[in-house]
Amino acid sequence: MPKWVATQSQHLSDEEYQNYILQGVSRTFALTIPELPPALCKAVGNAYLLCRIVDTIEDDDSLTAVQKREFSEKFISVISGQASPDEFSNELLPRLSRHTNEAERDLIKNTARVIRITRGFTENQRAAMSRCVGIMANGMSMFQENKYPGGLKDLAHLDRYCYYVAGVVGEMLTELYCEYSDDIRKNRERMMQLAVSFGQGLQMTNILKDIWDDKRRGACWLPQKVFQESGYDLKTLAKNRDPDSFSNGLEKLIAVAHAHLRNALAYTLLIPKREKGIRKFCFWALGMAILTLRKINKNRDFTAGSQVKISRRSVKATILATHLTVSSNKLPRLLFALGAIGLPRPPSLSVQTFNGSTRIRPPKSI
Repeated sequence: MPKWVATQSQHLSDEEYQNYILQGVSRTFALTIPELPPALCKAVGNAYLLCRIVDTIEDDDSLTAVQKREFSEKFISVISGQASPDEFSNELLPRLSRHTNEAERDLIKNTARVIRITRGFTENQRAAMSRCVGIMANGMSMFQENKYPGGLKDLAHLDRYCYYVAGVVGEMLTELYCEYSDDIRKNRERMMQLAVSFGQGLQMTNILKDIWDDKRRGACWLPQKVFQESGYDLKTLAKNRDPDSFSNGLEKLIAVAHAHLRNALAYTLLIPKREKGIRKFCFWALGMAILTLRKINKNRDFTAGSQVKISRRSVKATILATHLTVSSNKLPRLLFALGAIGLPRPPSLSVQTFNGSTRIRPPKSI
């Protein structure tokens, strides 16, 4: 895929702009979303951009926590039709940090175009998107208002954070899949349970990969209690790198992420085999996550995310393997088992309810 380059986009239709800006804000999703059936492709692409706008607000280092909450709430009102997308863009754009990349600035500038597409979806699709963005924005604002440079309190807090930034996205995607297919809807209840776990597996993998990059930005999303039980104090993360105690804490979290990714596999296998596009979309995310997790496990002394980022060759291999096995249930299980070789044994996960959602959570002690 060619590198995204800013260009005059006024001549593009709204849908053409959506496809264009996806390449700028996420090369991964610009690659995977087109694999979905056309009706889903448009909806999922739009939903991703809505979430990305929230991410842009929350990640901007020039906005205060109060401003982030205000802009997040205003954006929720934009989605519901109670506020003007142009007013939102005009207020937010000049306040963004110079560190905000060009594609994200372009996305904020063209919020109205994204919202016009949103308003063309069915009532159920819009409801799923609105719910997701609302929960995500409110949850992320809450965590931003309580910065955690020394780490989160415990695994339950990490679980909650992962729900706000990723689990709720899994729920939204499941609702969109069920709206699209009656056969998928038959498995809705079980898929909704696994969807949150799927999202958490992906998010935990990213958190582990980005430990040191986040630390340099003054944030830490690791659970203090897990590392304390291994004899390590996360408050000394930047200065003290005791290899054994830190590695032991990391191992426990890798095991939990491994368990969630196993649920991601179970989720994907519930999708009918003939829905190749949806299965590819899920398998690609799962495959790249399990390979990243394995790389983290093999290199627990890494000091930057780039050191445990999977290679382009691994990405291509994941895509090829998915193409060859997407119509099977047995072969993906085999590939997952091969990819998970060497990972710590996953703990048992339990079903619990939080924020009106049935979720699969790890035990209190691991």
